[in-house]
Amino acid sequence: MTEKIVALVDGSIYSHSVCENAAWIALRTGANIELLHVLGRRDSAEASDLSGSLALGARTALLEELTQLDEQRAKLQQQRGRAILEDARAVIAAAGVTRVTTRLLIGDILEMTAKSEADAAMIVIGKRGEAADFTGLHLGSNIERIVRASHKPVFVAARAFRAPKRFLIAFDGGASSIKAVEHIAASKLFAGLDCRLLMAGRSTPELRSRLDEACTRLNAAGYDARADITAQAPEAAISELVEAEGIDLLAMGAYGHSHIRNLIIGSTTTEMIRSCRIPVVLFR
Repeated sequence: MTEKIVALVDGSIYSHSVCENAAWIALRTGANIELLHVLGRRDSAEASDLSGSLALGARTALLEELTQLDEQRAKLQQQRGRAILEDARAVIAAAGVTRVTTRLLIGDILEMTAKSEADAAMIVIGKRGEAADFTGLHLGSNIERIVRASHKPVFVAARAFRAPKRFLIAFDGGASSIKAVEHIAASKLFAGLDCRLLMAGRSTPELRSRLDEACTRLNAAGYDARADITAQAPEAAISELVEAEGIDLLAMGAYGHSHIRNLIIGSTTTEMIRSCRIPVVLFR
């Protein structure tokens, strides 16, 4: 069965990059693409009970008019959603991918994504959504929810697309970073790209041994993996290496081994998504 990629598009400026990255992934892996746009229940409601907001004795015609306006708004939201999906399909087709389906769903984005990811290999989402606060550099409100709930790798697209040539694995010896190494070693997506590993912050003989094992696993898969260890804080060390060596793609575990995994995304992960201008692939 051919794998699929679920690409979430919302009409934000990141949606174009989401589509280009999804196309790049599909071309390298042979996967199909499912474009998903989710309308919140409030946006898609057929009508609201407005009677409680009207003063006693309000004319029936006014209530009917308000109800019609609410219905019209819901229809416009759905039309807009279909237009977003068609525009997204056009971007992907221009990149040379034809195996694309579109889905316009109504409900909570987390619930809808969970249903779509059941038979998916990866989820692609923009770093920030349509209502993001760009001046404050806040992440899209749905990223943390999706990463925390998803059982598949989540590809967080940066604002501008550039086909990756070299990638960095931020390795801390934890279960999610080990899973990242195993996935990369077996994946067509990363094949042929330059590979670096970096362990930053506190290091122990056990963690160094895990880093050596990770390099051995990647080299056995055909990579010429190079590993570095630094005492710098992870956030600073990763950012510096990304800039210094022109890293195009960052892969890391969604949680550090010392974080409370069921509550929050690891702090280093959050900082890297927020500050890096390159895509980040997260593994649970």
